[in-house]
Amino acid sequence: MNPQQNPDGSIDVELSDEIAEGVYANLAMIAHSNSEFILDFIRLMPGVPKAKVKARIILTPEHAKRLLEALRENISRYEESFGGISEPNDTFRFPPSGFGGPVGQA
Repeated sequence: MNPQQNPDGSIDVELSDEIAEGVYANLAMIAHSNSEFILDFIRLMPGVPKAKVKARIILTPEHAKRLLEALRENISRYEESFGGISEPNDTFRFPPSGFGGPVGQA
């Protein structure tokens, strides 16, 4: 048995106070290669010419797909409880970036 895994199959997860505070981001950029997905969470402030990446998460393609399914499930639950989430309008255009590679916007 893995020492991190409990007999019932659950895993204990430690959450430090610093991480528990969270980080605010209002933009996500996604890039990928054949072996990983890179999710950059960015804080874009009005009137500030430079946005800052506040967190970068690197996932395997398998974990990225699990994240996608978990988001779908949780958004569905959210909308059942609180009503539909409106789609963002198309007025925002992301400025050209120097990140390279395929980039998506979320």
